Amino acid sequence: MNDWLQRADTPFATEKHPARGQRGMVVTNHPLASAAGTEMLCAGGNAVDAAVAALFTLSVVEPMMVGLLGGGFAHLRQADGTHLILEGQGVCPQAVGPTTFEYDTSAPPGSLESIGRRHSLGRAAVATPGNLMAWCQMLARHGSMSLDDVMAPAIGHASRGFRVTQYLSDCISDNAADMRLDAEISRYFLPQGEPLKKGDRLVQGAYAQTLKTVAQQGAAVLYGGALGQALCEDMAQHQGFLTLDDLRQYRTRDPAPLRSTYRGFDIIGPPPPCAGPLHIEQMLNVLAGFDLRGMGFGTSASVHLLAEVLKMAFADRAAVTADPDFVNVPVERLLSPEYAALRRGQLDLQRARNWTPGLSPAESAHTTHITVADSEGRVVSATQTINSVFGARYMVPDTGLIPNNYLYVLDPRPDRANSMAPGKRVTSSMAPLMVVKEGQPRYALGLPGGLRIFPSALQALINLIDHGMSLQQAVEAPRIWTQGFDLELEPAFSPALQASLEHMGHAVLRVPNVGGGMNAIQFHADASLEGAACWRADGTPIGLGGGLARRGVRFLPETRKP
Repeated sequence: MNDWLQRADTPFATEKHPARGQRGMVVTNHPLASAAGTEMLCAGGNAVDAAVAALFTLSVVEPMMVGLLGGGFAHLRQADGTHLILEGQGVCPQAVGPTTFEYDTSAPPGSLESIGRRHSLGRAAVATPGNLMAWCQMLARHGSMSLDDVMAPAIGHASRGFRVTQYLSDCISDNAADMRLDAEISRYFLPQGEPLKKGDRLVQGAYAQTLKTVAQQGAAVLYGGALGQALCEDMAQHQGFLTLDDLRQYRTRDPAPLRSTYRGFDIIGPPPPCAGPLHIEQMLNVLAGFDLRGMGFGTSASVHLLAEVLKMAFADRAAVTADPDFVNVPVERLLSPEYAALRRGQLDLQRARNWTPGLSPAESAHTTHITVADSEGRVVSATQTINSVFGARYMVPDTGLIPNNYLYVLDPRPDRANSMAPGKRVTSSMAPLMVVKEGQPRYALGLPGGLRIFPSALQALINLIDHGMSLQQAVEAPRIWTQGFDLELEPAFSPALQASLEHMGHAVLRVPNVGGGMNAIQFHADASLEGAACWRADGTPIGLGGGLARRGVRFLPETRKP
Protein backbone atom coordinates (compact mmCIF):
# COMPACT_ATOMS: atom_id res chain seq x y z
CA MET A 1 0.00 0.00 0.00
CA ASN A 2 1.28 3.47 -0.87
CA ASP A 3 2.48 5.79 1.90
CA TRP A 4 -0.25 8.34 1.22
CA LEU A 5 -2.94 5.67 1.56
CA GLN A 6 -1.55 4.44 4.85
CA ARG A 7 -1.57 7.97 6.26
CA ALA A 8 -5.05 8.85 4.98
CA ASP A 9 -8.08 9.12 7.23
CA THR A 10 -10.21 7.59 4.46
CA PRO A 11 -8.51 4.74 2.61
CA PHE A 12 -10.52 3.56 -0.40
CA ALA A 13 -10.46 0.80 -2.97
CA THR A 14 -10.88 1.44 -6.69
CA GLU A 15 -13.84 -0.20 -8.42
CA LYS A 16 -12.68 -0.23 -12.03
CA HIS A 17 -9.50 -1.31 -13.76
CA PRO A 18 -7.38 0.75 -16.14
CA ALA A 19 -6.52 -0.25 -19.71
CA ARG A 20 -3.09 -0.18 -21.39
CA GLY A 21 -2.19 0.16 -25.03
CA GLN A 22 0.64 1.12 -27.36
CA ARG A 23 -1.23 2.23 -30.47
CA GLY A 24 -4.05 4.30 -29.05
CA MET A 25 -6.43 4.88 -26.16
CA VAL A 26 -10.07 5.95 -26.09
CA VAL A 27 -11.81 6.74 -22.80
CA THR A 28 -15.43 7.90 -22.77
CA ASN A 29 -18.37 7.61 -20.41
CA HIS A 30 -20.04 4.78 -22.33
CA PRO A 31 -18.53 1.53 -23.65
CA LEU A 32 -20.21 1.85 -27.06
CA ALA A 33 -18.75 5.33 -27.54
CA SER A 34 -15.30 4.09 -26.56
CA ALA A 35 -15.75 1.23 -29.04
CA ALA A 36 -16.75 3.69 -31.80
CA GLY A 37 -13.61 5.71 -31.25
CA THR A 38 -11.46 2.59 -31.17
CA GLU A 39 -13.02 1.43 -34.44
CA MET A 40 -11.74 4.60 -36.11
CA LEU A 41 -8.22 3.99 -34.79
CA CYS A 42 -8.36 0.39 -36.01
CA ALA A 43 -9.44 1.65 -39.44
CA GLY A 44 -6.36 3.86 -39.68
CA GLY A 45 -7.88 7.06 -38.34
CA ASN A 46 -6.26 9.42 -35.88
CA ALA A 47 -7.26 10.68 -32.43
CA VAL A 48 -9.51 13.39 -33.88
CA ASP A 49 -11.41 10.88 -36.03
CA ALA A 50 -11.84 8.73 -32.93
CA ALA A 51 -12.94 11.66 -30.78
CA VAL A 52 -15.59 12.87 -33.24
CA ALA A 53 -16.93 9.32 -33.72
CA ALA A 54 -17.14 8.94 -29.95
CA LEU A 55 -18.95 12.27 -29.51
CA PHE A 56 -21.60 11.48 -32.12
CA THR A 57 -22.09 8.06 -30.52
CA LEU A 58 -22.38 9.58 -27.06
CA SER A 59 -25.22 11.75 -28.37
CA VAL A 60 -27.07 8.47 -28.95
CA VAL A 61 -26.10 6.34 -25.95
CA GLU A 62 -25.68 9.14 -23.41
CA PRO A 63 -28.50 11.42 -24.62
CA MET A 64 -29.02 12.95 -21.19
CA MET A 65 -25.55 14.49 -21.29
CA VAL A 66 -24.60 15.56 -24.79
CA GLY A 67 -26.11 16.27 -28.19
CA LEU A 68 -25.86 18.17 -31.44
CA LEU A 69 -27.73 21.09 -29.85
CA GLY A 70 -25.24 21.54 -27.02
CA GLY A 71 -21.90 23.27 -26.61
CA GLY A 72 -18.43 22.71 -25.26
CA PHE A 73 -14.68 22.95 -25.57
CA ALA A 74 -12.21 20.66 -27.32
CA HIS A 75 -8.53 20.75 -26.36
CA LEU A 76 -6.25 19.22 -29.02
CA ARG A 77 -2.56 18.42 -28.87
CA GLN A 78 -1.08 17.88 -32.31
CA ALA A 79 1.67 15.44 -33.15
CA ASP A 80 4.24 18.28 -33.11
CA GLY A 81 3.28 19.25 -29.55
CA THR A 82 1.16 22.28 -30.48
CA HIS A 83 -1.93 22.82 -28.32
CA LEU A 84 -5.17 24.09 -29.91
CA ILE A 85 -8.55 25.02 -28.46
CA LEU A 86 -11.79 24.75 -30.42
CA GLU A 87 -14.64 26.51 -28.64
CA GLY A 88 -18.19 25.62 -29.64
CA GLN A 89 -19.84 27.22 -26.65
CA GLY A 90 -23.51 28.20 -26.47
CA VAL A 91 -24.41 31.83 -27.18
CA CYS A 92 -27.25 33.96 -25.84
CA PRO A 93 -29.85 34.57 -28.60
CA GLN A 94 -30.26 38.11 -29.89
CA ALA A 95 -33.73 38.38 -28.38
CA VAL A 96 -32.49 37.71 -24.83
CA GLY A 97 -31.20 40.49 -22.58
CA PRO A 98 -30.47 41.19 -18.90
CA THR A 99 -34.14 41.75 -18.01
CA THR A 100 -35.74 39.05 -20.17
CA PHE A 101 -36.31 36.74 -17.20
CA GLU A 102 -37.71 37.69 -13.82
CA TYR A 103 -35.51 36.51 -10.97
CA ASP A 104 -37.01 34.35 -8.22
CA THR A 105 -36.06 36.18 -5.01
CA SER A 106 -37.22 33.21 -2.93
CA ALA A 107 -34.65 30.88 -4.53
CA PRO A 108 -32.24 29.24 -2.04
CA PRO A 109 -28.64 30.49 -1.62
CA GLY A 110 -26.51 29.66 -4.64
CA SER A 111 -29.50 29.31 -6.95
CA LEU A 112 -30.17 31.65 -9.86
CA GLU A 113 -33.64 30.41 -10.77
CA SER A 114 -36.11 32.54 -12.70
CA ILE A 115 -39.84 32.84 -12.15
CA GLY A 116 -41.56 29.80 -13.61
CA ARG A 117 -38.16 28.18 -14.32
CA ARG A 118 -38.31 29.84 -17.75
CA HIS A 119 -34.54 30.00 -18.26
CA SER A 120 -33.96 26.40 -17.12
CA LEU A 121 -36.83 24.38 -18.60
CA GLY A 122 -38.34 24.37 -22.10
CA ARG A 123 -37.87 26.39 -25.27
CA ALA A 124 -37.07 29.72 -23.61
CA ALA A 125 -33.98 28.19 -21.95
CA VAL A 126 -32.20 27.28 -25.21
CA ALA A 127 -29.01 29.07 -26.28
CA THR A 128 -27.59 29.02 -29.81
CA PRO A 129 -25.81 25.65 -29.98
CA GLY A 130 -22.24 25.11 -31.12
CA ASN A 131 -21.57 21.37 -30.85
CA LEU A 132 -22.44 20.25 -34.37
CA MET A 133 -20.43 23.01 -36.03
CA ALA A 134 -17.45 22.40 -33.73
CA TRP A 135 -17.43 18.63 -34.25
CA CYS A 136 -17.60 18.99 -38.02
CA GLN A 137 -14.86 21.62 -38.05
CA MET A 138 -12.62 19.56 -35.78
CA LEU A 139 -12.91 16.62 -38.15
CA ALA A 140 -12.43 18.72 -41.31
CA ARG A 141 -9.37 20.55 -39.96
CA HIS A 142 -7.57 17.82 -38.07
CA GLY A 143 -9.13 14.45 -38.90
CA SER A 144 -8.39 12.08 -41.75
CA MET A 145 -11.75 10.36 -42.29
CA SER A 146 -15.07 11.43 -43.79
CA LEU A 147 -18.05 12.63 -41.76
CA ASP A 148 -20.05 9.71 -43.12
CA ASP A 149 -17.46 7.21 -41.81
CA VAL A 150 -17.13 8.63 -38.30
CA MET A 151 -20.91 8.93 -37.89
CA ALA A 152 -21.63 5.34 -38.94
CA PRO A 153 -21.46 3.86 -35.40
CA ALA A 154 -23.81 6.52 -34.01
CA ILE A 155 -26.31 5.99 -36.82
CA GLY A 156 -26.21 2.24 -36.26
CA HIS A 157 -26.88 2.46 -32.53
CA ALA A 158 -29.70 4.97 -33.03
CA SER A 159 -31.44 2.89 -35.70
CA ARG A 160 -30.90 -0.60 -34.23
CA GLY A 161 -31.09 0.46 -30.59
CA PHE A 162 -28.92 -0.36 -27.59
CA ARG A 163 -29.45 -1.66 -24.08
CA VAL A 164 -30.17 0.96 -21.43
CA THR A 165 -27.71 1.00 -18.53
CA GLN A 166 -28.69 1.54 -14.91
CA TYR A 167 -27.03 4.95 -15.07
CA LEU A 168 -29.24 6.10 -17.95
CA SER A 169 -32.33 4.61 -16.29
CA ASP A 170 -31.58 6.48 -13.06
CA CYS A 171 -31.11 9.75 -14.97
CA ILE A 172 -34.51 9.28 -16.62
CA SER A 173 -36.16 8.50 -13.27
CA ASP A 174 -34.60 11.51 -11.57
CA ASN A 175 -35.93 13.88 -14.25
CA ALA A 176 -39.16 12.13 -15.17
CA ALA A 177 -41.43 14.82 -13.71
CA ASP A 178 -40.05 17.46 -16.07
CA MET A 179 -39.83 15.12 -19.04
CA ARG A 180 -43.49 14.13 -18.70
CA LEU A 181 -44.38 17.72 -19.63
CA ASP A 182 -43.27 16.98 -23.21
CA ALA A 183 -44.98 14.21 -25.18
CA GLU A 184 -42.15 13.78 -27.69
CA ILE A 185 -39.33 13.12 -25.21
CA SER A 186 -41.67 10.98 -23.08
CA ARG A 187 -42.42 8.75 -26.07
CA TYR A 188 -38.80 7.60 -26.12
CA PHE A 189 -37.71 7.64 -22.50
CA LEU A 190 -41.02 7.17 -20.63
CA PRO A 191 -42.98 4.62 -22.68
CA GLN A 192 -46.36 3.90 -21.06
CA GLY A 193 -45.50 6.69 -18.65
CA GLU A 194 -42.68 4.82 -16.89
CA PRO A 195 -38.91 5.32 -17.16
CA LEU A 196 -36.92 2.88 -19.26
CA LYS A 197 -35.30 0.23 -17.11
CA LYS A 198 -31.87 -1.33 -17.22
CA GLY A 199 -31.71 -3.78 -20.12
CA ASP A 200 -34.54 -2.18 -22.11
CA ARG A 201 -33.71 -1.50 -25.74
CA LEU A 202 -33.81 2.16 -26.77
CA VAL A 203 -34.38 2.72 -30.49
CA GLN A 204 -34.25 6.32 -31.75
CA GLY A 205 -35.48 6.15 -35.33
CA ALA A 206 -36.08 9.87 -35.82
CA TYR A 207 -32.65 10.69 -34.46
CA ALA A 208 -31.07 8.09 -36.74
CA GLN A 209 -32.63 9.89 -39.72
CA THR A 210 -31.37 13.25 -38.40
CA LEU A 211 -27.85 11.84 -38.12
CA LYS A 212 -28.04 10.45 -41.65
CA THR A 213 -29.02 13.90 -42.91
CA VAL A 214 -26.11 15.48 -41.05
CA ALA A 215 -23.72 12.88 -42.48
CA GLN A 216 -24.87 13.82 -45.98
CA GLN A 217 -25.16 17.61 -45.66
CA GLY A 218 -22.80 18.55 -42.82
CA ALA A 219 -23.29 21.26 -40.21
CA ALA A 220 -25.00 23.59 -42.68
CA VAL A 221 -28.22 21.62 -42.28
CA LEU A 222 -28.55 23.09 -38.79
CA TYR A 223 -26.97 26.53 -39.23
CA GLY A 224 -29.49 27.85 -41.74
CA GLY A 225 -30.71 24.63 -43.34
CA ALA A 226 -33.77 22.42 -42.95
CA LEU A 227 -32.88 21.13 -39.48
CA GLY A 228 -32.38 24.66 -38.19
CA GLN A 229 -35.71 25.70 -39.68
CA ALA A 230 -37.50 22.85 -37.89
CA LEU A 231 -35.85 23.82 -34.60
CA CYS A 232 -36.75 27.50 -34.91
CA GLU A 233 -40.31 26.91 -36.15
CA ASP A 234 -40.90 24.83 -33.03
CA MET A 235 -39.35 27.66 -30.98
CA ALA A 236 -41.71 30.24 -32.45
CA GLN A 237 -44.73 28.06 -31.64
CA HIS A 238 -43.73 27.79 -27.96
CA GLN A 239 -42.47 31.30 -27.10
CA GLY A 240 -38.80 30.41 -27.47
CA PHE A 241 -36.14 32.97 -28.36
CA LEU A 242 -33.77 31.16 -30.74
CA THR A 243 -34.15 32.19 -34.39
CA LEU A 244 -32.73 31.11 -37.72
CA ASP A 245 -30.67 34.31 -37.78
CA ASP A 246 -29.02 33.27 -34.49
CA LEU A 247 -28.03 29.99 -36.11
CA ARG A 248 -26.79 31.62 -39.30
CA GLN A 249 -24.63 34.07 -37.36
CA TYR A 250 -23.05 31.47 -35.07
CA ARG A 251 -19.27 30.99 -35.25
CA THR A 252 -16.88 28.78 -33.31
CA ARG A 253 -13.67 30.26 -31.90
CA ASP A 254 -10.03 29.24 -31.63
CA PRO A 255 -8.62 31.01 -28.55
CA ALA A 256 -5.05 30.57 -27.37
CA PRO A 257 -4.70 27.98 -24.56
CA LEU A 258 -4.26 29.10 -20.96
CA ARG A 259 -1.03 27.88 -19.35
CA SER A 260 0.46 27.86 -15.87
CA THR A 261 2.99 25.82 -13.90
CA TYR A 262 2.53 23.78 -10.72
CA ARG A 263 5.46 21.95 -9.10
CA GLY A 264 7.25 21.67 -12.45
CA PHE A 265 4.20 20.55 -14.43
CA ASP A 266 2.59 22.71 -17.12
CA ILE A 267 -1.20 22.82 -16.76
CA ILE A 268 -2.91 23.65 -20.07
CA GLY A 269 -6.57 24.23 -20.88
CA PRO A 270 -9.12 26.57 -22.52
CA PRO A 271 -9.33 30.24 -21.43
CA PRO A 272 -12.50 32.20 -20.51
CA PRO A 273 -15.38 31.93 -21.08
CA CYS A 274 -14.22 28.50 -19.92
CA ALA A 275 -13.75 29.19 -16.21
CA GLY A 276 -12.39 25.78 -15.18
CA PRO A 277 -8.68 26.00 -16.10
CA LEU A 278 -8.44 29.63 -14.97
CA HIS A 279 -9.64 28.90 -11.45
CA ILE A 280 -7.84 25.57 -11.23
CA GLU A 281 -4.60 27.38 -12.00
CA GLN A 282 -5.54 30.15 -9.54
CA MET A 283 -6.09 27.59 -6.76
CA LEU A 284 -2.92 25.65 -7.58
CA ASN A 285 -0.93 28.88 -7.22
CA VAL A 286 -2.29 29.26 -3.71
CA LEU A 287 -1.82 25.58 -2.82
CA ALA A 288 1.80 25.64 -4.04
CA GLY A 289 2.69 27.25 -0.73
CA PHE A 290 1.60 24.17 1.26
CA ASP A 291 2.96 20.65 1.70
CA LEU A 292 -0.14 18.77 0.58
CA ARG A 293 1.64 15.42 0.49
CA GLY A 294 2.77 15.96 4.07
CA MET A 295 -0.78 16.80 5.10
CA GLY A 296 -1.98 13.50 3.61
CA PHE A 297 -4.97 12.67 1.46
CA GLY A 298 -8.35 12.94 3.16
CA THR A 299 -7.11 14.41 6.43
CA SER A 300 -8.98 17.20 8.18
CA ALA A 301 -6.09 19.58 7.46
CA SER A 302 -5.99 18.88 3.70
CA VAL A 303 -9.78 18.77 3.22
CA HIS A 304 -10.24 22.01 5.16
CA LEU A 305 -7.57 23.71 3.05
CA LEU A 306 -9.14 22.50 -0.20
CA ALA A 307 -12.60 23.63 0.92
CA GLU A 308 -11.37 27.12 1.76
CA VAL A 309 -9.53 27.48 -1.53
CA LEU A 310 -12.63 26.34 -3.43
CA LYS A 311 -14.76 28.95 -1.65
CA MET A 312 -12.18 31.60 -2.48
CA ALA A 313 -12.15 30.65 -6.17
CA PHE A 314 -15.94 30.59 -6.44
CA ALA A 315 -16.14 34.07 -4.91
CA ASP A 316 -13.77 35.37 -7.58
CA ARG A 317 -15.49 33.39 -10.35
CA ALA A 318 -18.89 34.93 -9.58
CA ALA A 319 -17.44 38.43 -9.59
CA VAL A 320 -15.19 38.53 -12.63
CA THR A 321 -15.37 35.45 -14.88
CA ALA A 322 -17.62 35.64 -17.93
CA ASP A 323 -17.43 36.14 -21.70
CA PRO A 324 -14.30 38.31 -22.17
CA ASP A 325 -16.06 40.10 -25.04
CA PHE A 326 -18.41 41.58 -22.43
CA VAL A 327 -16.35 41.59 -19.23
CA ASN A 328 -12.70 42.40 -18.64
CA VAL A 329 -11.63 39.10 -17.03
CA PRO A 330 -8.42 39.86 -15.06
CA VAL A 331 -6.60 36.65 -16.04
CA GLU A 332 -3.07 37.94 -15.40
CA ARG A 333 -3.99 39.28 -11.97
CA LEU A 334 -5.80 36.08 -10.97
CA LEU A 335 -2.76 34.00 -11.91
CA SER A 336 -0.09 36.33 -10.54
CA PRO A 337 2.21 35.26 -7.66
CA GLU A 338 1.24 38.46 -5.82
CA TYR A 339 -2.46 37.62 -5.88
CA ALA A 340 -1.75 34.03 -4.81
CA ALA A 341 0.27 35.32 -1.87
CA LEU A 342 -2.49 37.76 -0.92
CA ARG A 343 -5.19 35.08 -0.92
CA ARG A 344 -2.89 32.57 0.81
CA GLY A 345 -2.39 35.04 3.63
CA GLN A 346 -6.15 35.30 4.13
CA LEU A 347 -6.53 31.58 4.86
CA ASP A 348 -7.36 30.43 8.39
CA LEU A 349 -6.00 26.89 8.69
CA GLN A 350 -8.09 26.20 11.78
CA ARG A 351 -11.51 27.64 10.99
CA ALA A 352 -13.91 27.89 8.06
CA ARG A 353 -14.62 31.44 6.93
CA ASN A 354 -16.82 33.33 4.51
CA TRP A 355 -15.07 34.52 1.38
CA THR A 356 -15.68 37.61 -0.71
CA PRO A 357 -14.14 38.38 -4.11
CA GLY A 358 -10.60 39.67 -4.07
CA LEU A 359 -11.21 41.45 -7.39
CA SER A 360 -13.91 43.64 -8.90
CA PRO A 361 -15.27 43.35 -12.44
CA ALA A 362 -14.66 46.13 -14.90
CA GLU A 363 -18.43 46.61 -15.22
CA SER A 364 -21.37 46.48 -12.81
CA ALA A 365 -19.89 39.71 -14.31
CA HIS A 366 -24.45 18.18 -16.91
CA THR A 367 -22.18 17.06 -19.53
CA THR A 368 -19.82 14.38 -20.84
CA HIS A 369 -16.09 14.11 -21.45
CA ILE A 370 -13.82 12.12 -23.74
CA THR A 371 -10.06 11.62 -23.68
CA VAL A 372 -8.38 10.14 -26.76
CA ALA A 373 -4.78 9.60 -27.86
CA ASP A 374 -3.21 7.98 -30.89
CA SER A 375 0.25 6.50 -31.50
CA GLU A 376 1.53 9.58 -33.34
CA GLY A 377 1.22 11.98 -30.40
CA ARG A 378 -2.21 13.50 -31.06
CA VAL A 379 -4.40 13.92 -27.98
CA VAL A 380 -7.98 15.15 -27.62
CA SER A 381 -9.52 16.19 -24.31
CA ALA A 382 -13.06 17.40 -24.94
CA THR A 383 -15.95 18.29 -22.63
CA GLN A 384 -19.36 18.65 -24.29
CA THR A 385 -22.81 19.22 -22.84
CA ILE A 386 -26.48 20.11 -23.20
CA ASN A 387 -26.05 21.60 -19.69
CA SER A 388 -28.58 20.03 -17.30
CA VAL A 389 -29.39 16.33 -17.43
CA PHE A 390 -31.58 16.02 -20.57
CA GLY A 391 -30.94 19.72 -21.26
CA ALA A 392 -34.17 21.71 -21.64
CA ARG A 393 -36.04 18.40 -21.15
CA TYR A 394 -38.00 18.39 -24.34
CA MET A 395 -37.45 16.97 -27.83
CA VAL A 396 -37.83 18.81 -31.13
CA PRO A 397 -40.67 16.93 -32.89
CA ASP A 398 -39.69 14.39 -35.55
CA THR A 399 -35.93 15.01 -35.12
CA GLY A 400 -34.89 13.13 -31.98
CA LEU A 401 -32.95 16.24 -30.92
CA ILE A 402 -32.81 17.30 -27.26
CA PRO A 403 -31.87 21.02 -26.99
CA ASN A 404 -29.62 22.54 -24.38
CA ASN A 405 -30.82 24.70 -21.48
CA TYR A 406 -27.62 26.77 -21.54
CA LEU A 407 -29.33 30.03 -20.54
CA TYR A 408 -29.65 28.54 -17.06
CA VAL A 409 -25.90 29.08 -16.67
CA LEU A 410 -26.29 32.82 -17.17
CA ASP A 411 -27.50 35.12 -14.38
CA PRO A 412 -31.14 36.27 -14.76
CA ARG A 413 -30.28 39.36 -12.68
CA PRO A 414 -28.96 42.48 -14.46
CA ASP A 415 -25.66 44.25 -13.76
CA ARG A 416 -23.64 41.12 -13.00
CA ALA A 417 -20.55 39.78 -14.75
CA ASN A 418 -22.56 36.81 -15.96
CA SER A 419 -25.83 38.61 -16.74
CA MET A 420 -27.57 37.82 -20.01
CA ALA A 421 -26.86 39.87 -23.12
CA PRO A 422 -27.46 39.28 -26.85
CA GLY A 423 -24.54 37.37 -28.34
CA LYS A 424 -22.90 36.64 -24.98
CA ARG A 425 -21.14 33.30 -24.73
CA VAL A 426 -22.04 31.06 -21.83
CA THR A 427 -19.48 30.77 -19.04
CA SER A 428 -18.56 27.18 -18.27
CA SER A 429 -16.90 25.23 -15.46
CA MET A 430 -15.50 22.71 -17.97
CA ALA A 431 -11.89 21.67 -17.58
CA PRO A 432 -10.53 19.60 -20.51
CA LEU A 433 -6.97 19.62 -19.23
CA MET A 434 -3.58 18.37 -20.33
CA VAL A 435 -0.53 18.17 -18.10
CA VAL A 436 2.91 18.45 -19.70
CA LYS A 437 6.39 18.12 -18.20
CA GLU A 438 9.60 18.94 -20.06
CA GLY A 439 7.62 19.18 -23.29
CA GLN A 440 6.11 15.71 -23.00
CA PRO A 441 2.45 14.98 -22.21
CA ARG A 442 1.93 13.26 -18.86
CA TYR A 443 -1.84 13.35 -18.32
CA ALA A 444 -5.03 14.35 -20.10
CA LEU A 445 -8.30 14.39 -18.18
CA GLY A 446 -11.74 15.87 -17.70
CA LEU A 447 -15.26 15.13 -16.48
CA PRO A 448 -18.90 16.30 -16.50
CA GLY A 449 -20.66 17.80 -13.51
CA GLY A 450 -21.53 21.50 -13.89
CA LEU A 451 -20.08 23.66 -11.12
CA ARG A 452 -18.42 20.56 -9.67
CA ILE A 453 -16.22 20.00 -12.73
CA PHE A 454 -13.21 22.18 -12.08
CA PRO A 455 -13.02 21.47 -8.32
CA SER A 456 -13.02 17.73 -9.12
CA ALA A 457 -10.37 18.16 -11.81
CA LEU A 458 -8.26 20.14 -9.32
CA GLN A 459 -8.45 17.27 -6.84
CA ALA A 460 -7.42 14.76 -9.51
CA LEU A 461 -4.35 16.85 -10.33
CA ILE A 462 -3.41 17.03 -6.65
CA ASN A 463 -3.96 13.28 -6.32
CA LEU A 464 -1.52 12.67 -9.18
CA ILE A 465 1.11 15.34 -8.52
CA ASP A 466 1.10 15.69 -4.72
CA HIS A 467 -0.19 12.37 -3.43
CA GLY A 468 1.43 10.15 -6.05
CA MET A 469 -1.69 8.17 -6.82
CA SER A 470 -2.05 5.86 -9.77
CA LEU A 471 -4.28 7.10 -12.57
CA GLN A 472 -7.13 4.82 -11.51
CA GLN A 473 -6.85 5.95 -7.89
CA ALA A 474 -6.74 9.60 -8.91
CA VAL A 475 -9.99 9.51 -10.92
CA GLU A 476 -11.86 7.37 -8.37
CA ALA A 477 -10.66 9.01 -5.14
CA PRO A 478 -13.44 10.45 -2.96
CA ARG A 479 -14.14 14.11 -3.66
CA ILE A 480 -15.33 17.21 -1.83
CA TRP A 481 -17.11 20.31 -3.12
CA THR A 482 -18.31 23.66 -1.86
CA GLN A 483 -18.94 27.07 -3.34
CA GLY A 484 -19.38 28.71 0.05
CA PHE A 485 -22.45 27.01 1.50
CA ASP A 486 -22.58 23.31 2.39
CA LEU A 487 -19.36 21.28 2.20
CA GLU A 488 -20.24 18.15 0.23
CA LEU A 489 -18.44 14.92 1.10
CA GLU A 490 -18.67 11.62 -0.77
CA PRO A 491 -19.49 8.44 1.21
CA ALA A 492 -15.92 7.10 1.46
CA PHE A 493 -14.89 9.88 3.83
CA SER A 494 -15.02 8.77 7.45
CA PRO A 495 -17.44 9.96 10.16
CA ALA A 496 -14.39 11.09 12.15
CA LEU A 497 -13.36 13.42 9.32
CA GLN A 498 -16.88 14.82 9.13
CA ALA A 499 -16.90 15.53 12.87
CA SER A 500 -13.53 17.25 12.68
CA LEU A 501 -14.64 19.46 9.77
CA GLU A 502 -17.86 20.39 11.54
CA HIS A 503 -15.81 21.39 14.58
CA MET A 504 -13.84 23.72 12.28
CA GLY A 505 -17.07 25.42 11.23
CA HIS A 506 -18.01 23.60 8.02
CA ALA A 507 -21.64 22.70 7.33
CA VAL A 508 -21.07 19.15 6.06
CA LEU A 509 -23.51 17.51 3.68
CA ARG A 510 -23.13 13.85 2.67
CA VAL A 511 -23.84 13.20 -1.03
CA PRO A 512 -23.70 10.04 -3.18
CA ASN A 513 -21.21 11.62 -5.57
CA VAL A 514 -19.54 14.92 -6.36
CA GLY A 515 -19.48 15.63 -10.09
CA GLY A 516 -19.64 13.03 -12.82
CA GLY A 517 -17.53 10.32 -14.35
CA MET A 518 -13.94 11.41 -14.85
CA ASN A 519 -11.84 9.81 -17.54
CA ALA A 520 -8.15 10.25 -18.14
CA ILE A 521 -5.07 9.07 -20.01
CA GLN A 522 -1.54 8.79 -18.65
CA PHE A 523 1.44 8.86 -21.00
CA HIS A 524 4.22 6.57 -19.77
CA ALA A 525 7.94 6.86 -20.44
CA ASP A 526 7.92 3.62 -22.49
CA ALA A 527 5.45 5.25 -24.92
CA SER A 528 2.56 3.15 -23.62
CA LEU A 529 -0.80 4.71 -22.81
CA GLU A 530 -2.91 4.06 -19.73
CA GLY A 531 -6.62 4.90 -19.65
CA ALA A 532 -8.89 5.10 -16.64
CA ALA A 533 -12.54 5.92 -15.92
CA CYS A 534 -14.31 6.17 -12.56
CA TRP A 535 -17.38 4.63 -10.94
CA ARG A 536 -19.50 7.79 -11.26
CA ALA A 537 -20.58 6.96 -14.85
CA ASP A 538 -20.46 4.15 -17.40
CA GLY A 539 -16.89 5.14 -18.31
CA THR A 540 -14.83 2.61 -20.26
CA PRO A 541 -11.20 2.80 -21.38
CA ILE A 542 -10.17 0.82 -24.47
CA GLY A 543 -6.50 0.51 -25.31
CA LEU A 544 -5.26 -0.51 -28.73
CA GLY A 545 -2.31 -2.89 -28.83
CA GLY A 546 -0.97 -5.27 -31.40
CA GLY A 547 -0.61 -3.94 -34.90
CA LEU A 548 -0.36 -4.88 -38.53
CA ALA A 549 1.80 -7.65 -39.90
CA ARG A 550 5.54 -7.15 -40.19
CA ARG A 551 6.57 -6.02 -43.64
CA GLY A 552 7.75 -8.86 -45.85
CA VAL A 553 5.63 -11.62 -44.34
CA ARG A 554 4.70 -14.15 -47.05
CA PHE A 555 2.84 -17.45 -47.28
CA LEU A 556 5.03 -19.60 -49.53
CA PRO A 557 3.51 -22.33 -51.68
CA GLU A 558 3.34 -25.69 -49.95
CA THR A 559 5.67 -28.33 -51.30
CA ARG A 560 4.47 -31.92 -51.09
CA LYS A 561 6.51 -34.98 -51.78
CA PRO A 562 4.81 -37.91 -53.45
